[in-house]
Amino acid sequence: MELTECPLVLRSLTVFSHVKEDPLIMELCRFGECRASGDIPGAVSAYAAMVFRLYETPSCALSRYIDAMVTDSDNAYIRRIGAGQTPPVCLTARAEEELALLQAVADLTPAQFAEGLGVSLAGFAVEPVSLADTYRRRVAEVHRRGYGMYAGHRMFTLDDAGRIIPVRHPDTVRLNELIGYEREKAVLLQNTRALLAGKPAANVLLTGDAGTGKSSTVKALVNELYGEGLRILEVRKDQLRLIPAVLDELGDNPLRFILFIDDLSFRQDDDDFRALKAILEGSVSAPSGNVVVYATGNRRHLIREKFSDREGDDVHRNDTMQELLSLSERFGIRLTFNRPDKSTDLSIVSGLAAARGLP
Repeated sequence: MELTECPLVLRSLTVFSHVKEDPLIMELCRFGECRASGDIPGAVSAYAAMVFRLYETPSCALSRYIDAMVTDSDNAYIRRIGAGQTPPVCLTARAEEELALLQAVADLTPAQFAEGLGVSLAGFAVEPVSLADTYRRRVAEVHRRGYGMYAGHRMFTLDDAGRIIPVRHPDTVRLNELIGYEREKAVLLQNTRALLAGKPAANVLLTGDAGTGKSSTVKALVNELYGEGLRILEVRKDQLRLIPAVLDELGDNPLRFILFIDDLSFRQDDDDFRALKAILEGSVSAPSGNVVVYATGNRRHLIREKFSDREGDDVHRNDTMQELLSLSERFGIRLTFNRPDKSTDLSIVSGLAAARGLP
């Protein structure tokens, strides 16, 4: 490909449209435009800016940079495949055409950029890649690898606007680092593997004493099963009303998700519990075929109840209390992490010491 053709080719992208918005690719386009207009200083400046960005990457290779953008692309073609649909012929054909165009860009070498400039330019690494082969493998593995931000991250949260965002520095705890509670871990693992296998999976409530590893166990599951297509999305209690919209967004995603609600509890006059109850109501199975709710709490009934709450002027007081106390019954599996006895406690300490090489 002639470098002067790059700007037009890259701006024609539709399936992989996000590539042309990348800062490095924009500098590549600027280089081609400057070369076409005879603006040598502008071309040199654009090349330097492009290579500066390449040097910030592990490989320092243009081919690898483009390969990464294409492989993890979130686009109409792979979303249809991930949802189990067959893309239209025109969409498939265009995806293949654009892979060929991007391959030509990825094959560019420093010598081609320097040709005719009359100035020494910085080099960058040249590594052969096959975008079509790499992307074909990614499409085949979409139910394990995902696409877009879900391909490169395993843990997510909701921002204040309700958008799903990745956790840049997730907890790396693993199941083998959590000593004790083997039965509870086995039940969670079995239920989560059922979700990954496309079988009915239950929503799970983990209750018990503080510091017994409830939250760590849930996060360890994702670290254990990330390669099989499991992701986790943590939702704060004040974001429970956003869950229906989240389920709509995740419904066609080929991956499997744990909606994680940590330290869940409600006041008697708290309406947030009704939002969660509506999601769990009437079924112990996942609210969506690829989503389960895992919640932790220190109270088995999740409601902060005072003796004074049993008085009052509510004509149907008993019905109200039963509604408040029945939320935990909406979880198909309820696991209790009791405070360890002395023997278990010493085993935990010994195991942690051994893992760290301490006598």
